[in-house]
Amino acid sequence: MPAVVASAPGRVNLIGEHTDYNGGLCLPVALPQRTTVTLAPRDDLTLRLTSAQEDQTWEGRVEDHPGGWAAYVAGVVQAMRDDGHAAPGLDASVDSEVPVGAGLSSSAALECAVATGVAALVDLDLADRRVRRGLAQACIRAENEYVGAPTGGMDQTVAMLAEPGHALLLDFADGSATPVELPLDGAGLVLLVIDTRVSHALTDGGYGNRRQECAEAAGALGVRSLRDASLSSLRSIADPVLRRRARHVVTENLRVLSAVGAIGDRSWEALAAVLDASHVSMRDDFEISCRELDLAVETARTAGALGARMTGGGFGGSAVALVPRQLSSAVQDSVLGAFRDAGLTQPACYVVTPGEAARLESGP
Repeated sequence: MPAVVASAPGRVNLIGEHTDYNGGLCLPVALPQRTTVTLAPRDDLTLRLTSAQEDQTWEGRVEDHPGGWAAYVAGVVQAMRDDGHAAPGLDASVDSEVPVGAGLSSSAALECAVATGVAALVDLDLADRRVRRGLAQACIRAENEYVGAPTGGMDQTVAMLAEPGHALLLDFADGSATPVELPLDGAGLVLLVIDTRVSHALTDGGYGNRRQECAEAAGALGVRSLRDASLSSLRSIADPVLRRRARHVVTENLRVLSAVGAIGDRSWEALAAVLDASHVSMRDDFEISCRELDLAVETARTAGALGARMTGGGFGGSAVALVPRQLSSAVQDSVLGAFRDAGLTQPACYVVTPGEAARLESGP
């Protein structure tokens, strides 16, 4: 069987942070930046993995449990085999435009590209949305169970189901995924992603701690998840830290709904206000921001962004700003200047448009 080539996007989350694993709402956007994998099936069950972004080749079987980036590939193969698909051994080569450690979901882009390629090799119908949902679930299990990163399912879901020109409203209580048209171009607006170059890792404890705190807050309220909590009920949580964590999640779900309403009304100032409020909540209640993220957000706003917030799991990574197109260069220059004046590593800036879901580039 000939090799297949598949790709999948990174993502920027417009709003709805740390809500997915709490049964909540989020509104991610697939990035135009993609990860591409070339998969050549083997006659044995060995995986031979190379990456244009890495010096080392890894070779072994899924039960050998590699570390680092290779674990995301092996984990997907294992998860698809667990689902009953005859995923073969592979010679796999990876190349990616999605920056690693930037909070833009490079891991899910890799997972979903691999899953898409393997799906083609085992004759799954990628035009079937149910197949795509199944692949997203396999990728989520690969990250949670094989790699050991306690993330929710937002990243893999948007990577498999995104539509160009749209954000995707995800509801992790009922499993729905609803495209939301995002007509920024017609409004003269762009999304500016600011990668602070402060690398974060979702396996280093901070993310898992927040997830555990949310579970404890839900337990204190006697609800299955914080999606079932009301703002007024939070007063009954005795621990002030858990109360703040819960308040972020409850109010963030409300902000997602407000954002969808603002986009539908083409009320961009209202959307901007919600983005601003989300950053304050993540900084103060959830405590996942950092000096560089706060500087990026504050500088972007001062330079003309309508609104801005940190995005992703936190503890580093990226910010996203809603910016008038004609001010995009000025905002980027201001952010670069602020980081230079503060003696910080220079960030990377990307103007992004809502991209396409995982796809087969070539193959059967």
